[in-house]
Amino acid sequence: IFILATTEKHKIIPTILSRCQIFDFNRIKVQDISEHLALIASKEGVSADPESLHLIAMKADGALRDALSIFDQMVTFSGNNLTYKSTSENLNILDYEYYFKIVEAAEKEDIPMALLILHDIYDKGFDGHNFAIGLADHYRNLLVCKDVRTSSLLEVPETIQRKFEEQAKRVESSVILRALHVLSKTDVQYKSSKNPRLLLEVSLMQLCSLKQEHEKKNP
Repeated sequence: IFILATTEKHKIIPTILSRCQIFDFNRIKVQDISEHLALIASKEGVSADPESLHLIAMKADGALRDALSIFDQMVTFSGNNLTYKSTSENLNILDYEYYFKIVEAAEKEDIPMALLILHDIYDKGFDGHNFAIGLADHYRNLLVCKDVRTSSLLEVPETIQRKFEEQAKRVESSVILRALHVLSKTDVQYKSSKNPRLLLEVSLMQLCSLKQEHEKKNP
């Protein structure tokens, strides 16, 4: 018996594929990985809040082996007390709060505040492109929260989901769609930009102007 494992089944030639018994393994859900890590933490006497385990599960991107490896690293770095703050710092993941603050600044049309938040993000050593992608994901999550039928697509801890739901009530769907359009263009232009920071700053200025544009078109 030969066992073949691949993530690119389409590259296997038909003469071999036709002689195989195929088993497709789906990506493990973030919630399932998080719950499994919580079980391990309990058995190993490790104190870990749900948010920190959720971050590890998201970082693993559906791979349980990677999640276990990251979990071991976090325990080594933080001891037997895993917190959301220490885990996000060790994994170099930008805190959700930054994205919530950026959206709040955009809703208040507060360009200086948005630029100061971006400056703080750069000061902490985070990559600008990853920030832009993360902000686009944040707006996508806000749009998902607009309808109870799609809220299950949100793979975040319950405490964070409640924050998304609260913020989604304050932001118009049309504004979210325009924000996604702005950030999509930023993502495409970032690598070819000679001044990526300026590109991000202009994008934030545009986000802070979306509400005003929406009100002009819908007086």
